[in-house]
Amino acid sequence: MHTKFDRELEDRLVRYAAIDSQSDEDSSTSPSTDIQFDILRLLETELTEIGAQDVQLTDYGVVLATIPGTVDGPTVGLLAHVDTAPQFNATGVKPRVIRGYNGGDISFPDDASLVLSPQVSPYLAGKQGHDIITASGTTLLGADDKAGVSIIMTAARHLLENPDIPHGPVRIAFTPDEEIGRGVSQPLPKDLGADFAYTFDGGKVGEIEYETFSADGAEITITGVSIHPGFAKDKMVNAIHLASKIIQTLPQATMTPEVTDGVEGFIHATEMTGGSSEMKIKLILRDFEREGLAEKGELLRQVCAAVQATEPRATITCNIRPQYRNMRYWLENDMTPVDLARDACRELGMDPVSVPIRGGTDGSRLTEMGVPTPNLFTGMQNIHGPLEWISVQDMAVATEFCLTLLGLAAKGNK
Repeated sequence: MHTKFDRELEDRLVRYAAIDSQSDEDSSTSPSTDIQFDILRLLETELTEIGAQDVQLTDYGVVLATIPGTVDGPTVGLLAHVDTAPQFNATGVKPRVIRGYNGGDISFPDDASLVLSPQVSPYLAGKQGHDIITASGTTLLGADDKAGVSIIMTAARHLLENPDIPHGPVRIAFTPDEEIGRGVSQPLPKDLGADFAYTFDGGKVGEIEYETFSADGAEITITGVSIHPGFAKDKMVNAIHLASKIIQTLPQATMTPEVTDGVEGFIHATEMTGGSSEMKIKLILRDFEREGLAEKGELLRQVCAAVQATEPRATITCNIRPQYRNMRYWLENDMTPVDLARDACRELGMDPVSVPIRGGTDGSRLTEMGVPTPNLFTGMQNIHGPLEWISVQDMAVATEFCLTLLGLAAKGNK
C-alpha cells in the first residue's frame, strides 16, 4: 500500500496547506492577495534547492522553472495553482493526518458537529488503509490545489535526483488566482514555452479531463431614486426591491447550480450588495457550449430589461464579460496530450475516465491561448469546504502517473 513517495507528499501537503494563500476576487492586483507570495516565494526557494533551472518568480505572480530533458522530446508543462478558494475560511488551516483509515466516520477536533463518512463522500469507502489528510473543522484544507503543487514538486525532485530517467524538457508553473479565474496572465503561454501542458487539479484517480464549462461573469447595477423615507411617496425608487425582482424573475427552478448537473449549465447569483439607492448583483454564467452560454447572457439581459420597464425612473445596467471557454473546442482537433495521459493510466493498470468538468481550470484559458492543457487527477475530494480530504496514497499514484506520462511523451507515444 505504501510507496516511496508517501511521506514526502504528506510532508509537502501538510506544510503547504498551513500557509494562508486565499485569493480575492475584489482585488485588482496580481496576485490578488499579498499572502500568496508567501507560498510562491517558498516554492521558488525549494525549486532552486532541488536543482531546477531557470527558476523565477514573474512580476505577474507565477513561479516558473525548468527540468532539463535527458532525451529529446516535446517540452511538457506541469501546472498547479497555489491559491485557495474564497468561498470558505482558509485562515489558520491545521492539516492533520489519519493514518491507516479504518473505514468509519472521521470527526473533526475543532467542530464536533462535522462528520466525514463514506455516506457523505462515497469515494472514501474505497480508501481503507490509506492515510487521509483533512483540516480541523473550521477551514477548508487547500488540497485544491496544493495537492497538485505537492505532486509536481515531488515528481520534479525525483527526476532531478535520477538523471538516468528518460524524459524530455519539463516546464513547471505554479500560478496564483486560479480560484477567481485569473490564473493565466497574458504573458504566461509564451513564458511557459511548452508544446503542451497539464494541470494537476482534478479529483478521483484515473480522471483525465478535457471538457470544461464555458464561462462568463456578469454584474448588474441598479440605481434607484433616493429620498428621505418620510417624504418618499411617489418619489422614492428602492433599488433593493428591483434587485429582488431580478432575482425572482430568473429561472430558479431550472437554471441554478442547485437544480442542475451533468452537462446542464446555469446562472448563479454569487453576491448582492448595496442599499435602497443602489444595488449590485454579481453572477456567473456557465454552459458547456458557446450557444448555450450566449443564450443565458441574453436571458439575463432580457430579465433586466423587463424589470427596467416596470420602473423607468431607475437605471439598470447589465455588463457581461468573458472568463474562459470549454477547452474541448481546441483539444478535439489534436487529442495527443489526452491520448498520452490515457496511455499512462493504462500502463499503470488504471482505466482512464473522462467526464466534463462542471467548472474550469487554468488549462481552459491556456488551451484557448494556444497551449493544449488537459486536467489530471490528484485525489482531492469535497473541495471548497470543511469536509475536504485527500488520500496520501492517491497523491502517490498521481506522482507515478506524472512520471510515466513524461516518459511516454518523450517516446512520442499516442
